[in-house]
Amino acid sequence: MNLKPTKFALGALLVALAFVLPARSRAQDANASASDSKMTPADLNPPTSEAIALTVPKGTAVQVVLDKELKIQKVGQPVRGRVAEPIYAFDKLVVPVGTQVTGQIIQLESVSDGRRTLEALNADFSPARKVQIEFNDLEMSDGRHISIHTTVTPGSGQVIQFITSSGGAKKKTVKDAASEKAEQSKEEAKRQWDEAMKQVHEPGKMHKIERYAIAQLPVHPQYVEAGTVYFAELEQPLDFGTEPLTPEIASALNTPPPSGSSVHVRLITALSSATAHQGDEVEAVLSQPLFDGDRLVLPQGSLLKGSVVQVRAARRLSRNGQLRMVFHQLLLPDGLEQKVEATLAGVQAGKGDDVKLDAEGGAEANSPKTRYLATGISVMLALASAHTDDDAAAGSAGGSAGARAAGGVGGFKLVGLAMGVFVHSQPVGMAMGAYGASMSVYSHFIARGRDLVFPKNTAMEVSIGMRPSAPAPSAPNPADTKSENPGAKFER
Repeated sequence: MNLKPTKFALGALLVALAFVLPARSRAQDANASASDSKMTPADLNPPTSEAIALTVPKGTAVQVVLDKELKIQKVGQPVRGRVAEPIYAFDKLVVPVGTQVTGQIIQLESVSDGRRTLEALNADFSPARKVQIEFNDLEMSDGRHISIHTTVTPGSGQVIQFITSSGGAKKKTVKDAASEKAEQSKEEAKRQWDEAMKQVHEPGKMHKIERYAIAQLPVHPQYVEAGTVYFAELEQPLDFGTEPLTPEIASALNTPPPSGSSVHVRLITALSSATAHQGDEVEAVLSQPLFDGDRLVLPQGSLLKGSVVQVRAARRLSRNGQLRMVFHQLLLPDGLEQKVEATLAGVQAGKGDDVKLDAEGGAEANSPKTRYLATGISVMLALASAHTDDDAAAGSAGGSAGARAAGGVGGFKLVGLAMGVFVHSQPVGMAMGAYGASMSVYSHFIARGRDLVFPKNTAMEVSIGMRPSAPAPSAPNPADTKSENPGAKFER
């Protein structure tokens, strides 16, 4: 058998395969390259499946300040104000200070018969009624309107100031750097509040005198002062989209806050020195994120848990209430827990409450110094009511018209003044003066003092420090007789 043709055919087939297979491989590579050239950046770098929801949760309080005086007229009357504190979602500012807020009066509560009678005895026949307000619209700086549904927190609705604790003596040492940073944080919080209040149209002195004179009339309109702040709780969450959870954010949340840090919080637990007890739990939520430079340390929504460590209710002889709280636990939104030592460094309080904070974060309601002046004036008016007219006839019971008027003013304001002028009876004037003086002395120096009250959603500034923990046991090693690990002071 001749094998030469067969060998020739096999050789030709091998040669052909040697050319065909590399060509096919090159074609497949070319197709793969063409396919790769059509891939988008999103295909090459697929987005992470984890994202952060930029949501303002239900229950968040929108602090609304009335930038103009409001004359109360009827239910349904529009009410306009501006956002007094910025609103954040995680680490993003979503509603800045100054954002226009619109609402309306939904109820004017009636006055009880007993209170109306007491006010009438004090020459006030139009006592102030409680006003229920709701806010339902946010007008953003770009013209967008965001519909909101809110409920105003009980206890809000007063002119507020931001009070910081007394710093005490400063030691100029290296160890005092944290204290200096905490002091700067307090000053910055006070500056931010004062900056927000600049949007309020403060009335002039003549306007204040006019309003005071109107308030002394037996029948007068009711006004809500410019600068009055309402805490409007959201009934529904606000959604501002999402942002990716980057490795930078994730790693930043695993580090402790810098020493001397202060955070803005919103009180969740309403507190009063009249009802609180030592050991009662207290909770507050971060209303603004904490940054260390550009690095996020604590996001908005982190929770602080603590307790009441000292409380004293108001007592007789004008002794006022006291309250002290500490926070010892910090919970991040992702569930991580940190042990801290946090104390009150600043707080919102009514201008008339005269609240004071000490260096350790204790709060106390103080009696206004004007009580001495008010009581002195009342006593002088009572003494003046006993003055007799030198020109009056012997045995006359009328006395001096000016003296009777002085006694009337001290006891019953303008109505008393009119009675003192037109009722020619010195005993009546003296009785009214004595009533006014005795009521002033009793209310300012004998009656029960004022309790310290922090309504729910009160804004606070809290100084955070790390709580030291016991070091973990380790194998005996002569070289490790002393640990210098700073992370041992920070537990999760």
